[in-house]
Formats: sequence, structure tokens, C-alpha cells
Amino acid sequence: MRRLIALLCLVVIGLSVWQLEADRAGLTITPLQVEGGTPATLFLRDGAGAAPVVVIAHGFAGSRQLMEPFALTLAQAGYVVASFDFEGHGRNPRPMSGDVSTIDGTTRLLMEETARVARAALAHPRADGRLAYLGHSMASDVVVRQSLDSPPGDAVIAISMFSEAVSADAPPNLLVIAGEWETMLAEEAVKALRLADPQASAGEVVGDPAQGAGRRAVIAPMVEHVGVLYSATALNAARDWLDASFGRDSSGPVAQRGGWIAALLLATVGLAWPLARWLPAETGRPALPPLPAGRVLFAALAPALLVPLALAPFEIRVLPVLVADYLVLHLGLYGLMTLALLWYWGQLHGQFPKRIWWIAAAVAIFGIAVLGGAIDRYVASFLPHAGRMVIIAGLALGAMPFLLADGILTEGGKARLWRVVLVRVAFLGSLGLAVALNFSALFFLLIILPVIVLFFLLFGTMSGWVGRRTGLPAAGGLGLGLVLAWALGVTFPMFDAAAF
Repeated sequence: MRRLIALLCLVVIGLSVWQLEADRAGLTITPLQVEGGTPATLFLRDGAGAAPVVVIAHGFAGSRQLMEPFALTLAQAGYVVASFDFEGHGRNPRPMSGDVSTIDGTTRLLMEETARVARAALAHPRADGRLAYLGHSMASDVVVRQSLDSPPGDAVIAISMFSEAVSADAPPNLLVIAGEWETMLAEEAVKALRLADPQASAGEVVGDPAQGAGRRAVIAPMVEHVGVLYSATALNAARDWLDASFGRDSSGPVAQRGGWIAALLLATVGLAWPLARWLPAETGRPALPPLPAGRVLFAALAPALLVPLALAPFEIRVLPVLVADYLVLHLGLYGLMTLALLWYWGQLHGQFPKRIWWIAAAVAIFGIAVLGGAIDRYVASFLPHAGRMVIIAGLALGAMPFLLADGILTEGGKARLWRVVLVRVAFLGSLGLAVALNFSALFFLLIILPVIVLFFLLFGTMSGWVGRRTGLPAAGGLGLGLVLAWALGVTFPMFDAAAF
């Protein structure tokens, strides 16, 4: 069974990679040199002629990789496509800066960075002088405003948009796309359309895109804020809108990557099961008696309530990443408090034989290099630049004690399901309580909650396989602590403390 599962996972991984790489066939993908050093990528279809430039900008905590479905689809359609990492994001070593509370602060700086990318792309020999902007979420407002500045845009595609800069006739040729399940932003899309025609409905075209006066709102079915980036409806609508705006009739494949990415990641996680079976088996040492239900309840709920209350009066900014300082303290204090209880109840006895260190290292290498490598290639930036290493190290000081305690409390995957769910939900509730106690300062913690949930689902499953095989829940906890620190360290945008 172990060999069969390993073979099946490898086949799915190979097929997924083959399909995902096929989206790049016929394209030349190279770095784009941008004034100021902004990391950018240029996508060109081989053998195509001069064409309009499309500048693609990601949302908050995103990166170029997240926008690749649009970049590949539009490049295959013959457009000159430039995608980049905003300051503070992805591989961009320059932190976000400026006053986030004013349009002339951070937003203006992001517009200027977008403009530099646009000028670099327009200077390419294949550019025909026409320009479109495409932006998601945070970048939707940036591209709307930038299209009215210099260099101006002839068309704008705003995905998951919220922008106060939209009027009845500006920006020109505006397509607004939202996911059906992001209800408020779907309403904003229709609202922007009805500025031009109060009677219009989603899907209708108002005005004439060929004359620079078109507007349309598209609601992509059954997707949310991230899923909209993989929606075939959204990808086709974007290409068709640019064709209508520039008088083109494009052809080429649409990069429908979501299903293959999901298959790749699930198969990679699945590969961890047969690999875990090659780890040394539990030695048969006497098992510790399981904690009574009352103690489990206390160990789960006491830190969840006490940690947010203890940290609420303090505001510490050391790491150059939004809310990371608080998160380090929350994770670390939460983990140490739980470990203290486990030590007091005798649950740490025998948990740290010498072999846990190389097993923990193997878990970390698999999570960061293998699964992380797949994420970096096809989903989002996962390989950090040098400036992020200190952030990862700082986050590890909190993440490792937290996941060490989590692993032992859940018995490395052997505990009953109610116990595992209780422990994980209590922690998520603890972060929610922290935000409620200081909403203005910790609002951005809400952004990482989906990352934490996904981490528990994927990596928690892997940790359970390691724990059940080795009988050492501490090994999986320590290894996954490094993986969590890495994942958060490359996700959070970097910022100049003076900007906040």
C-alpha cells in the first residue's frame, strides 16, 4: 500500500506539473528591468507582432505568481504582459512605506511603482504604445487611479474592486470582475457599472469599448476573493474586454490552473504519508496515560483567553512586518503556557529523545523545500529574499513552541477528533479575541486566519502521520513550527515602521 500510494502521488504530481507547464508553451518569460529595481516579469508570445501592453498588479499579501492565470492567458492572446511584486511583497526587498491613511501616501507610492513598470514595458520593441492595467483587490484601486495618471491607461480591469476614484466616465473602458461569494465586492462591481447607466445589470456592456467609453461588470460564479483569480469566467472576460477595447480578435488557450494546482498540492501532501512510513517506528516505550477531558479543556481554553488579555496593553514593533511582532508574542506565550501545563501534568516525559531532531529536520525540509517549492512555482512567492530571513527567524521563536505544544496536546495525531478540533478552534478564537480587543492595530491578523486554517488542514495531517509512525509528537511539532514561521514570514508584507 505504501508503494502504491507513493506511485499514485508521483503520477498525479507529474501530470499536474506537465499540465501547468503546458500553459507556458510558446511563451518567452524573462525578467523585466524596471527603474528602482522592482522585481518584474515580461511575458511574450513567440512570433507575435506588436501589441498593447498589459500591466498586472497583485493584491495585499500577494505576488506575481498569484496573478499568473491572467498573465499567461493574456500573453497567449498576444499581448505584451508585465507582472511585478509591489514594494514589501514577494521578492521585492523594499518595504512598503508612506502614510497608509491618505491617498497621497502609500497609495501614491504604489501608483508610482506601477507607473515605472508600465514605462519599462512600453519601452519594449514589441509594445505598440497602447496600455491597459489589471489589478486585484488592493491593486484595483491603484490601477484605477494610475490609469488616470501618467502613463494613462486605455483600458482597466479591476478584480475584486473597491475604489472611490471611479466615476460615471472614468477610468476609460473599465471592466470590474468580482466573485459571486465576495458579496460586498460583487455589489461594488454593479454599483460601478450603474454610475454609467443606472439601469444596467451585471454582464451588460454599457457604452462602446472601441471608443474608449465602455463599462462592464462580471460576476464570476461560485468563487471568492482568491478563487476569482482562477475562474474561467474571469479570465475569458478579461481577454474579451481587452480585445474589444483594442480592436483585436485574440486566440490562444485560457490558463485554467486552479484544479491542477489543487491536485499538485494534495498529491504532494499525500506523498508525505508513504515517506512517513519510512521513518523509524515507535520504540514501544511505555505510553503516557492520556490527559483527562477536563485537563484537555483547561489546556485548550486557558491560553486562548489569557494570552490576548495579557498582551492587549502592549504594542511592540521590532520586526519590519505588519503585526508580526504581536503574532510572535501570541504564538510564543500561547505555546509556553501550554507546555508549562503539560510539564506540570507530566506529559513531557520521554518526548525528546535524540532522534526527534533529525526527524523534525526532515519534516521541515519536506514542508519548505518540496511543498514550498511547488507553491513558489505555481501559487505564490515562497522563496524569501535575504531581508526576510530575520523575519522567519523571529517568527520561529513563537511558532516552534506553539506547534510543539499543539503536537503534544493532540498526541501527534492519536488524540480523538473532538480534542484536535477543540485545540485548533481555541487558538483561532484566541486570535479573534486579540483582534476584538485592539481592532485598529491588529485588524491585519484576520488576513492570516485562512493561512492558519489551511496550515492546520494540510500540515496538521502530515504531522499526524509522523506522530503516529514515530510515537514522537514533538518531532512533527518542531518541524512544522519552522514551516509555519517560513510560511508566515514570506506571506506578510514588509513595511517601514514609520508608515504605520
